[in-house]
Amino acid sequence: MAAALCYGVGGGGAQLAFHITAGNYDTDSLIQLLGELRRFLGGEKATLLWDGLPAHRSRAMRAWLNRQRCWLVVERLPAYAPDLNPVEGLWSSLKTVELANLTPPTLAEVIDQAHRGIERVRRTPHLAYSFLRRTGLSVS
Repeated sequence: MAAALCYGVGGGGAQLAFHITAGNYDTDSLIQLLGELRRFLGGEKATLLWDGLPAHRSRAMRAWLNRQRCWLVVERLPAYAPDLNPVEGLWSSLKTVELANLTPPTLAEVIDQAHRGIERVRRTPHLAYSFLRRTGLSVS
């Protein structure tokens, strides 16, 4: 699962992009996902907070990101700093509500519950901002 919390500048609305893929994300799948994020944002400029996942730091990813500077700025989070990542608040919310004590027989049922959680957050815009506030970061 991958998610992007997108905050408007100056208190504009928050949006939540969500994606699920079979297996792990690698450089190629993340590049494709970022292209989808650009379309999702309607070409608006974005700042991406990223952790140290190896696919985030690969040579191919760095080259691709260098070509995206017209719309995308990447800020690397310090190592072992999930408390600075607003998406961690999203995962925590899903784990304490939709995925709490879930023991389904299939992965499809887990994915269905995750989608329910994403829709809950999308319907409750203040939640996305609470994830940002928890980090101590702000949008300017």
